Amino acid sequence: MHVLWLLLAVFSGALISLQARINGQLAADLGDGTAAAVLSFGSGLLVLSVGLLAVRGARHGFGRVVRDVRAARLKWWQLLGGCGGATFVLAQGLTVGALGVALFTVAVVAGQVGGGLLVDAKGLGPAGPQRPTVRRAVGAGLVLVAVGVSMADRLGAGFPYLLLVLPVVAGVCVSWQQAVNGHVRLSSGSAYTGTYVNFLTGTAVLGLVFVGHAVAVGVPAGLPGDPYLYLGGLVGIAFISVAVAAVQKLGVLLLGLCTITGQLLGSLALDVFLPHGDAQVSAFTVGGAALALAAVALAAVSGSSRGGRSRIRAASPQTGNGRGVSPAARRSAADADASSSRSST
Repeated sequence: MHVLWLLLAVFSGALISLQARINGQLAADLGDGTAAAVLSFGSGLLVLSVGLLAVRGARHGFGRVVRDVRAARLKWWQLLGGCGGATFVLAQGLTVGALGVALFTVAVVAGQVGGGLLVDAKGLGPAGPQRPTVRRAVGAGLVLVAVGVSMADRLGAGFPYLLLVLPVVAGVCVSWQQAVNGHVRLSSGSAYTGTYVNFLTGTAVLGLVFVGHAVAVGVPAGLPGDPYLYLGGLVGIAFISVAVAAVQKLGVLLLGLCTITGQLLGSLALDVFLPHGDAQVSAFTVGGAALALAAVALAAVSGSSRGGRSRIRAASPQTGNGRGVSPAARRSAADADASSSRSST
């Protein structure tokens, strides 16, 4: 059963790469990466909204989130994790066509590892402040080297350097997103509610960006006819749902390692077997992905034995972030702690 959860977690990472390809193609067909991001996030929100009406626990969880915000037990900015997801999806639409899924993924992973170090140091997640270890610092540095290796054969006057910055920033935003979404999940006691709040805020932000973009340059003339181009939101819901279920069995660190493994393998497979746009897979791209994978493994192994205890403290009613957390949320945190401890032995 443990192996099955490992495979599911890797599969969820591959789904992230698939979403990048879908949204990249949608942006190319629309001629508008912003519109593609809104369609992807908005379709996911529509599906989740229908589910919210049908799932009583999700509705109750949403009510608990509202009460915790009013009582200042949950900060308002902790509801904005969807902004990180919005940045990630926007980066997909604007850069995948030019960079390719593989190079895009390596750049995102660089941002995720670096952002994870910053988020842990600042204590923005439910686990509170965590000092960066030597292994994590070395892993972050190696991932940056991996990005350089991946694009070594493409450097030149025509390389879109500025486009490479966006997925790195998106990776940092994803780390912040995971941290603050953890607070919402603990408050609501419902993974569904946490996912819904994420899509709600992300769609709102992307909607505002799209309105400003439309005023400046106009809107796409029409929508592409291929149905699969509108599956990005559903794919997003799928990999988030798998991650929420798998974290109870694997723990956060092992889940993150498996997810990034799936991202790297999936991105390479897509660029090799389903080449798209100007993207090319070379030995440098493969080498960079392999180096990034090794670096992420090094960073993820560090500190695995401390993660569970931190989560229990975060969920405890004696801590500032844990006040008002429902019994169900505390049990969920305890289950995650036990799973993380088992996975690190």
